[in-house]
Amino acid sequence: MTHRGSRVLHVGPLARVEGEGALHLTVDDGTVTGAELRIYEPPRFFEAFLRGRSHTEPPDITARVCGICPVAYQMSACRAVEDACGVTVDGQLAALRRLLYCGEWIESQILHIHLLHAPDFLGVDGAVELARTQRAHVERGLRIKQAGNAILEQLGGRAIHPVNVRLGGFHRVPATGELGPLAERLRRARDDAWQTVCWVAGFDFPDAGLDHALLALAEPGRYAIDSGTPTVMAAPHTHGLPSGTAAPLPLRQFPVYAFPSEVTEEQVPYSTALQAALDGERYLTGSLARYAISGRWLSPLAQEAARAGGLGDPAAGKVCRNPFRSIVVRAVEALYAIDEALRIIDAYEPPPRPYVAVPPRAGTGHGATEAPRGLLYHRYTLDAAGLITAATLVPPTSQNQGAIEDDLRRLVQARLDTGAGDTEAELTALCERGIRNHDPCISCSAHFLDLTVDTVDRARRSPPCP
Repeated sequence: MTHRGSRVLHVGPLARVEGEGALHLTVDDGTVTGAELRIYEPPRFFEAFLRGRSHTEPPDITARVCGICPVAYQMSACRAVEDACGVTVDGQLAALRRLLYCGEWIESQILHIHLLHAPDFLGVDGAVELARTQRAHVERGLRIKQAGNAILEQLGGRAIHPVNVRLGGFHRVPATGELGPLAERLRRARDDAWQTVCWVAGFDFPDAGLDHALLALAEPGRYAIDSGTPTVMAAPHTHGLPSGTAAPLPLRQFPVYAFPSEVTEEQVPYSTALQAALDGERYLTGSLARYAISGRWLSPLAQEAARAGGLGDPAAGKVCRNPFRSIVVRAVEALYAIDEALRIIDAYEPPPRPYVAVPPRAGTGHGATEAPRGLLYHRYTLDAAGLITAATLVPPTSQNQGAIEDDLRRLVQARLDTGAGDTEAELTALCERGIRNHDPCISCSAHFLDLTVDTVDRARRSPPCP
């Protein structure tokens, strides 16, 4: 196979991503003319399930959307319904919510780093083979993940699909001293997380650069996780800069209630997931976006880890636009989440009540939080009795699809332009790596990858119109 010529590459199903998906690439005379990320899991109808249910039910129902990120769905649901009902949750209850979210960040980011993404950089097929050759690193990752799970179990009642979250707060909050054993575990995990940053920073990173606008929540004075204002960092090409530039670019913000007017979704024929556009353009959410927009608000230890990991100085506004280095950013974010969890635990005082009342009223509410894989938006409309008449969920993976497709197009084109004459297996591996850089949350999958190639015979094509 040469690097020129026409062919159709069909990659599917994808391995080491959460869910069922495939990739279809079209190469015409050495130029990548099409890239389609095909998410073919059947529709799950959660928005339809929510209609007619009580306003108290979205935190429990939407938690079942994902076994990896249930807290993200619970927190966005709570924020949206509480917004519709005119209720604000603050003080120690808000701090406990952030602590619960830190637990999810820790376990999810570490899962992706150690078991899904690292094998790409180390030339092994998966976590089982990695455990044979890099056992100490895998065990360290599992220890950190267990610390994240311990937070979920303590505050959420269990690690998967927590049951202790409710509108206005929690069914039960921990008493003084109950979080002490958790802090001990987190202090050990913090050392492990630092070692993880050092480990992944030593990987070999191909040259690559993003050319998309970045979208993440932002809050003054802290790294946005559970709340914030949607903030957009401009795309490099709009300022005449190369796609991989590390320079910060202008920011603009819009209120959460303006999300439906800023972000539009459409159905594409090859995917069961909607695709989103911001101002009509592709964009990216997730770790790279958060780090670009809020990196200066990381804890001092996390900022030191970012500098040690080769990401530059986040306090000076350095941006990482190499998608392969997203694994380093995730490691820094996991370290930050541990640091932040310890800060919250040290300042914890039990609130007088485990929740505040959220009486129903007619209206529409909006909520957005930062799932590990990116901004997650919920919107609910309630009637006067608190019954849900409309529900909208916009997960990060659907928002990122367009950007992922564009990255793959650029990645394969750059490889073809080198004239390396890659085999089908090599192109397949390259495409899989490109997708896993963005940690798409389609749900867990253990399939192996098959690649089929259909060669397009240009000689049989009809001549162009005169």
